[in-house]
Amino acid sequence: KKSEQELKDEEMELFTKYYMEWKGERKSGNTSYMNIPRFYYRLPAEDEILLQKLREESRAVFLQRKSRELLDNEELQNLWFLLDKHQTSPMIGEEAMINYENFLKVGEKAGPKCKQFFTAKIFAKLLHNDPYGRISIMQFFNYVMRKVWLHQTRIGLSLYDVAGQGYLRESDLENYILELIPTLPQLDGLEKSFYSFYVCTAVRKFFFFLDPLRTGKIKIQDILACSFLDDLLELRDEELSKESQETNWFSAPSALRVYGQYLNLDKDHNGMLSKEELSRYGTGTLTNIFLDRVFQECLTYDGEMDYKTYLDFVLALENRKEPAALQYIFKLLDIENKGYLNVFSLNYFFRAIQEQMKIHGQEPVSFQDVKDEIFDMVKPKDPYKISLQDLINSSQGDTVTSILIDLNGFWTYENREVLVASDNDNTADVDDT
Repeated sequence: KKSEQELKDEEMELFTKYYMEWKGERKSGNTSYMNIPRFYYRLPAEDEILLQKLREESRAVFLQRKSRELLDNEELQNLWFLLDKHQTSPMIGEEAMINYENFLKVGEKAGPKCKQFFTAKIFAKLLHNDPYGRISIMQFFNYVMRKVWLHQTRIGLSLYDVAGQGYLRESDLENYILELIPTLPQLDGLEKSFYSFYVCTAVRKFFFFLDPLRTGKIKIQDILACSFLDDLLELRDEELSKESQETNWFSAPSALRVYGQYLNLDKDHNGMLSKEELSRYGTGTLTNIFLDRVFQECLTYDGEMDYKTYLDFVLALENRKEPAALQYIFKLLDIENKGYLNVFSLNYFFRAIQEQMKIHGQEPVSFQDVKDEIFDMVKPKDPYKISLQDLINSSQGDTVTSILIDLNGFWTYENREVLVASDNDNTADVDDT
């Protein structure tokens, strides 16, 4: 008589046999299915110099090949000539149009490099409300130009990707921008001694907004997707207006302004900012409690702030509507590190606003009124807690944070109706004249 274990083994054997017969072992199947293909390739260690050199050379060859696949200026001019030659009538206004039939003809004549752009999908993407089913030649050409620029820039950034993993570390991006400076006419006036401060100023904006978890690296894909690179490369325009320069973080006037403010705050000229020195930032109305939190949470050296940490501070306060800036400020407001603000947190910070109002001879506003207004503005999911996501979703994060950390910001909010009326009066006066 068979033991219980032997019976179980026999049962399993029979089950396997009949199951395989029922399912059928396809001998003709691809043999590669029998083995798991290799999907992980170890990066060479620091002491594996030969492997590192091989990796660098192969990456360089790959990027060169990708670069040769892009359209050059002559090929772009030829494409424009062909598109212009194959315009489809009738003309509506001044916009040159092309139908799908002519679009395909241009694709055949333009050469193999252009083949990727002449697809039904791209034509449909650019097709709007033309009654004859045509697309704008200019819109299509701009689309091609944009794609070529993106690929060129991707290749350019990839040359600085030392690890070859599709991201740039801080030092990689610093090298990229440093070597970019001579190609930007708007930065011709910068002294070479200022280059390191300019590079630091430029790089901080990328990392502040694109590396919220502070990993020390940014995906090249994210750099291409955001507008910062466009702003930086806008400095190639020799005739860039003064207004554009003032609003562009990467312009020489902007970088000099930020660095100049830092030097003006640094009264003891030791290259660092103490809490007392930082208290004079902007209008000098940031509360002491908020500044205490800045120095508690941010990276400091012997209780003083360096230029890089100062740049994060400036970017947060100058861009309070942005999620990354709100995340920075929220962390400072979340004194209990609970991931939300409650009545205690709001009262803790607003008390400092009330104290400043007394010092300036103003009648302190009731916290209960302000608290109710904040919760009404934000409309959090939990009626007793305000999360970072609540602040972002409400689109009132800049107003709420200003009320809690800056007397001037609170005064602006409190007198918003008077300020709006004043603006309207000024507009009316201009209209009358």
